[in-house]
Amino acid sequence: MSPAEILEVLQTGSPEVTWIVDGDGYHNVVEGVGEVFAGLNAVKRQQYVYGLLNPYIADGRLHAVSIRTFTPAEKAAAE
Repeated sequence: MSPAEILEVLQTGSPEVTWIVDGDGYHNVVEGVGEVFAGLNAVKRQQYVYGLLNPYIADGRLHAVSIRTFTPAEKAAAE
């Protein structure tokens, strides 16, 4: 899957999150910023994103994915 295709899946599945996808189709980095991540630990955040991507991982269209998630406040503090 191309980064644009991954972005479309994420935006469709969770439009309240601001998504950024970068990669070469084999190794992809997904960043999500949204209040939906507030109160979730790192594992629960990863599970949230994988829940959106699992059909594409299971059928082999999506391979390596690195995931970074933030609340808007966390993202602002990191910049």
